[in-house]
Amino acid sequence: MRAVRINHSNSTDEIMEPGSHNGFALPNDVLIVEDDPIISLDFEDRILGFGVTSVRTASSVVRALDMIDERVPDFALLDVGLIRENSFAIAERLDALKIPYIFVTGYGADAKIPKPLMGRPRLPKPCSSEALQTALQCLAADRNKP
Repeated sequence: MRAVRINHSNSTDEIMEPGSHNGFALPNDVLIVEDDPIISLDFEDRILGFGVTSVRTASSVVRALDMIDERVPDFALLDVGLIRENSFAIAERLDALKIPYIFVTGYGADAKIPKPLMGRPRLPKPCSSEALQTALQCLAADRNKP
């Protein structure tokens, strides 16, 4: 089985083995914040295919924050760079609520992420379904630890 690498910008990469966290359920409700509708649909289709029961999408910071206020998700997938804005205010809100999230970016190590958020996991765009599912499982498992 191939290892999946989840990038952390300020530390050594963490390697997660696919299937090694299968004892943990996937999140029930995932919020995707992505400004490209094709990428958003792709993420949504794949996440629903994993068995997640609810996937909601937002293409802007304001809409994502409104959706979080309406119903707090179990997990979020945040595109770093949105049209004329970034997702850092959403990340800060999720941190305050102790909701796990992962950044996705096509900029790799060049993505400008504020220091307080640098240690958060990242996935490259595009990413494999295996890497995405492993990230959801691992971060959901971390949230459920006592």
